[in-house]
Amino acid sequence: MAVLLDTNILLRLLQPHHPHSPFAERALNTLRKRDEVLNLTTQNLVEFWAAVTRPVDENGLGFTTEQAAAEVGTLTRLFVLLPELPVLQEWRRLVSAYRVSGKNTHDARLVAAMMVHGVSHLLTFNMKDFTRYTEIVVVDPKTLA
Repeated sequence: MAVLLDTNILLRLLQPHHPHSPFAERALNTLRKRDEVLNLTTQNLVEFWAAVTRPVDENGLGFTTEQAAAEVGTLTRLFVLLPELPVLQEWRRLVSAYRVSGKNTHDARLVAAMMVHGVSHLLTFNMKDFTRYTEIVVVDPKTLA
């Protein structure tokens, strides 16, 4: 099975004291032992960069751009980066069909990329943000740990 990693999984790997961190690590270890293909999209990397370079007092990690660049390099070596294929048509279909608005439009782009690439499963701590999409299987990392 192909699995897309939500950006929150990537962020928890950098936050060892966060309560979700051990669940993220164990879930990834479990999926690797099953020989699952772990995928990222360009959208993940954009969201990741935004979060890690945002100041700590604004709910970010306060990384420098050099630190962020190094982490993005590591992520692209550890996981499969899905090619940036045209996802606009699928994204437009999803946001219209599911009446998506506001911040959740970013999540819809992840799902659109999954649909274009034939990725069936999404690993995320934000289950509620993705349950509307009947086309995918949403997996809570806590169930794999």
